[in-house]
Order: sequence, then structure tokens, then C-alpha cells
Amino acid sequence: MSLKPDTPLVDRLYPSPNVEPRRITGPPTMLILHYTGLIDIDKAIDWLSRPESKVSCHYVITAEGEIVQMVAEAERAWHAGLSSWLGETDVNSASIGIEIDNPGHEHGLPAFPPRQMQAVAGLSRDIIRRNAIRPERVLAHSDVAPQRKIDPGERFDWAWLAGEGVGHWVAPPPVVSDGPPAEIDESGIVALQRLLVRYGYDVRADGMLDPAARKVIAAFQRHFRPARVDGVADAGTLGALERLLAALEAGRTT
Repeated sequence: MSLKPDTPLVDRLYPSPNVEPRRITGPPTMLILHYTGLIDIDKAIDWLSRPESKVSCHYVITAEGEIVQMVAEAERAWHAGLSSWLGETDVNSASIGIEIDNPGHEHGLPAFPPRQMQAVAGLSRDIIRRNAIRPERVLAHSDVAPQRKIDPGERFDWAWLAGEGVGHWVAPPPVVSDGPPAEIDESGIVALQRLLVRYGYDVRADGMLDPAARKVIAAFQRHFRPARVDGVADAGTLGALERLLAALEAGRTT
């Protein structure tokens, strides 16, 4: 079908053929934010529109704040890949994906410009309102695919975005800077893993800190405790997670 803008915020259309019907009923319940990971935004948009790429997204936001729609929100875009959240493994069918123009970690992860962030906030608020997406289901690509992805990265300002009405954020405990953090004991690690599962992350609560578990911890830190992203199961990480869940539970009971 021909692509039409889902919101008046769209500046231009650039249809991608990499699209199919959603495999679940009802509106999307998640909003997933990515970075493009390429230096040239035109090349990024072109790649997202090529059949051989096998990737796509609903929207791209340029560094100047231009909003480009590539896939209709009613359709399933191919942006999340192998991913999971709260047991949902077809994240593509359950979500809307926004690619944000930024060359990524391989090119120094530059800051996201204010005009771009304003556009991210405005578009996200519009999507959230129309689809009734809960704040805690506005997520990073790294949250839903921590074994593969690290975008949009620790320099993405989730705290500011939450202040603009997008996403769930609680200020984490301050990072103690004098030396490396101490790992919590095995019972604390199990508690941390169980809370990560409760929040939505795909991790085993077995007390083991294998590479896969550390990637999940780093993904959580990258979003919710970006001052130190090291995959270490320290008291500050556990405290940040406890604060988030306490705020979430309080919000659900009011």
C-alpha cells in the first residue's frame, strides 16, 4: 500500500519495501529508539530502503531534527531483530522503531544535538499518546537486544527525555569514583538478576556473571546509570534498579 504520514510531524516520506503485516493484534505497546551507526544520514536512509539490507524502521530523525517516515505504524518494520522484552520475542510486531542519526560508538558517539532531541521528544510524545504506550516501555535497542546492540548509547539523554514526558527515569545513586566498584555477593547478584527480569530484561536469575549476564547489566547501566557502564554487578546498579521498580510500582497503585 502507498505510504501516508501517521502524524503531521513528518517532514517527508521515504518508503521502505522491508515491511510486512504485524503478527500480533492490537496497537504497538513499545517504542524502541536506535542510532543509525553511519556517518552519512542519506546513506543510512538509503540502506534502510534497500531490499538486500533486510532492515527498516518506522521513522528516521536527522541531526537537524527532520522527521522522515519510512514504514506505516500499522505495519511491522524490521528494526529490532533478535530481541526480547518481558517475554515478548517478536518485538518488531509489538513496537514502533525510531532510528536517530548518529554515527555511534565506532565513531566516538558524538552528542545528540538539541534540535534532534527536541524532534525525538515531540515525535515520541505523539506516538505514545496515539498508541497508549506506557513510559517504561520506551526502550533502547540495547535493552531489548543486549547481547547484540549498544545503541542509542550512554550519551543519549534519557533523563532529559523523561523530563519531556517520554520514558521512565529515576535518578540513580551517585557513582563512587574512587577506584573500581565492588561486586555484590552471590545473593545480591541473584536479587539483581531477578529484578532485571521483573523490569523486562532477558537474563537468567542464577547468580552467575557470565558474559551474557554482564551484557544485560551493561545494557541496564547504559540506559539507567550511564555514568559508569562496565557490566559490574555493584551496589549502585542494584540501587538504581530498586529505585526504578519502586517508582513503577508506586505509579501503578495510584
